[in-house]
Order: sequence, then structure tokens, then C-alpha cells
Amino acid sequence: MLSEEKKLLKRKFLIKLKRQRMLQIFAWAGLVYILIFNYAPMAGILVAFKKFSIKDGFMGIFTNEWVGLKYFIEFFNDYMCWPVIKNTLIISLLKILASFPAPILLAIMITEVKNRPFKKFVQAVSYLPYFISWVIVAGILTAFFSQSRGLVSEFIIKTGISDKGVSFLTDPGSYYQLAVWTSIWKSTGWWSIIFLAAISGIDPGLYEAAMVDGAGRLKRIWHITLPGILPAIVTVLILSVGSFLGGGMMGGNFDQTMMLGNKLNASASEIIQTYAFKTGMVDLRFNYATAIDLMQSIISVILIFATNAVSKKITETGLF
Repeated sequence: MLSEEKKLLKRKFLIKLKRQRMLQIFAWAGLVYILIFNYAPMAGILVAFKKFSIKDGFMGIFTNEWVGLKYFIEFFNDYMCWPVIKNTLIISLLKILASFPAPILLAIMITEVKNRPFKKFVQAVSYLPYFISWVIVAGILTAFFSQSRGLVSEFIIKTGISDKGVSFLTDPGSYYQLAVWTSIWKSTGWWSIIFLAAISGIDPGLYEAAMVDGAGRLKRIWHITLPGILPAIVTVLILSVGSFLGGGMMGGNFDQTMMLGNKLNASASEIIQTYAFKTGMVDLRFNYATAIDLMQSIISVILIFATNAVSKKITETGLF
């Protein structure tokens, strides 16, 4: 009896598997990709604790001498340590404070628009910057704000406002603003998709009941929309804090800094990620660079768990 039931269950499973064969192929392809490109390279973490040299080859990762926490201690004694940590923390904090509320506000405003063609137009325009690479963004900014040949600089000089152009792209004092505002422009529309989806899941009957009770638009937003999208807000906030050292709002500091940073504004633009990259790829100190990146990753994981715990205690909503 049991064997017949097992055969029947096995047959049903095989039939279901056959029906889903295309989905299974996509799922397994994704799993293989993750294993090869996300998990297999994690063996390289050992380099942070070993006396490794590129001439030792791949096997040197496993056979070289252990040095313990030598490179972690070296980083904290490095003269660049605290400047890059300070820049990373300031830029990331400013991004979270400025960038995090922006997609929520945009999603609410788009939802409140009743003109469907205009709503679709606004959505399309707000999504577009996300698909523009930082290389192109840097080129656009250079075309407008370059001190020697930018359009704004030429306008200022030719109109006699000043005898020299703006130094917006090379001034260390302006870099934090540059990083934050370009990040808001590039990411707000994309992240608003999450909150638009969350708003669409709210029961329309709640709004109708509130209108019958005489609640105005702002009260409906405050008492229905915001509580309704609270789980989405908490999820995005936790992930943003988890990527805090990577730039907040799911990271993104590396590409931005590599394109907008330069020798003149390096005192404000150099961050942990770019410093580790340059140390590894330019100086070929892979063990030292790996130690820096590993330290950043560990702190990010700790921040995710801490933020999730605080969120569950305050709002009773968490990521896990």
C-alpha cells in the first residue's frame, strides 16, 4: 500500500516537473550562476589572513602562510584609514537621510495624480536616470560644470559674473553635495517602484470609508497610505542600512566615486571601496585589499541584524 502511494507521489512529482521544465531550467541556471560567481569566489576571503602574492597563483590561497589579523591591524594604522572611513560614513549617512524619503514621497505623489497619461509620463521620466551609467552622468556633469570648458563656466565668464568658471567638480567642499544630489536624481524613480507596488496593494475600501468620514487627502495619506506601506519602508530601510558602508540606498558609492572622484577632490571623495580597489589593482596588495573589503562586509551584516532587531521591537515589522 505504502509502495503504491510512493509510486503515485513520484509519478505526480515527475509530471509536475515535466510541466515546469522551462521554469526549472531558468531556476537551476540562476542557482548555478550564483554558486559560480557569488559563492565560489568567497574562497578568496582566505587571502585576507594569509601572506599571499599573485605569483603564488590560485593554490597560494590555500598553501601560503597564515598571518592572522595582520592586514586588519595594518589598515587601522594606515594614514588613509580614518579619512576614507570618515568620507564613507558621511556620504552614506547623507544619502540615507536624503535619498530614503525621496522615493516614498514620489510614489505617494504619483499615486495621488488622477490624470493617467501624465502619471505614466512622470513614472517613465523618473525611472530613466537609473538606466544611465555613471560614466554618462560624469560626462554630462563635465559638459555643464567643467571649470575650463563647461557650459555653466563659459556662461559665467562671458557674462562677466566672474573671471573664472565654477569648480564644482574639483572642489572637495562641494563633493558631498555632488554625491548626494546625483544619487537622488539617479535612484529615486527606480526605488519608488517598490512603494508604488505596496500602495497598489492597499484596500481601496479604506480610502472610500475615510472619505465618507470626512478625512482629507493628507489625513488619508498619514493614516492609511503610510501604515499600509510600512512593511515595504522597513524592508528598504534595513537593506539601506545594511549597505551603509556601500553608500546607503543599496550601495552604489563605488561607481559614482570612480567617475566623479579625482585627485583634486580626493580628500572628500576617497572611500573605503575605492581605496581597497586601488590598493588591490594598482599596488597589487590583494591580501590588504581583501582584508579591507571583508571588514566592510562584516560591519554591513552586523548593521542588517541590528536594524532588523530594532525595527521589530519598535514597529513589530522586520525583514526576517
